Amino acid sequence: MSVVSISMPEALVEHIDEFADKHGYSGRSEVVREGARTLLEEFQGGAVDGQKHMCTVTVVFEYCQPAVQQRLTGVRHEYDTIVSATTHAHVQDQYCMELYVLEGTTEALSGFINTVRAVPNVRVVDYSIASLGEDTVHKHIRISVLPNRCERRS
Repeated sequence: MSVVSISMPEALVEHIDEFADKHGYSGRSEVVREGARTLLEEFQGGAVDGQKHMCTVTVVFEYCQPAVQQRLTGVRHEYDTIVSATTHAHVQDQYCMELYVLEGTTEALSGFINTVRAVPNVRVVDYSIASLGEDTVHKHIRISVLPNRCERRS
């Protein structure tokens, strides 16, 4: 197994250590490995290639970060074909929250979410995906919920 060194805020390291102790992990490396695996496998399984899904994406960043807002506007335009709606709100007197409503294939949704995750100074990216499939026997819409939630703190 390779040994890798990564940088992260001390508060996050403390949270990882507490989580490892509380949930019986052998240490922080095991927690980070599992988290990395989960992140990489997030869009695999449970999705049918080419099938359209609905998705909401919540993005939180600090209020005084105009560069983040500009970059998110660019991402929104880059993915204009899958963005149905977006709204902006101020929360807890120090944060901005962007909410996106998307409709597209797993690949398109994954591209949007991963592009948003890569924006510097974004504190949280949280999403929920619902798959719409037609039930040809009963002629009604069937909704199944796929895995969600990823939080990233700077």
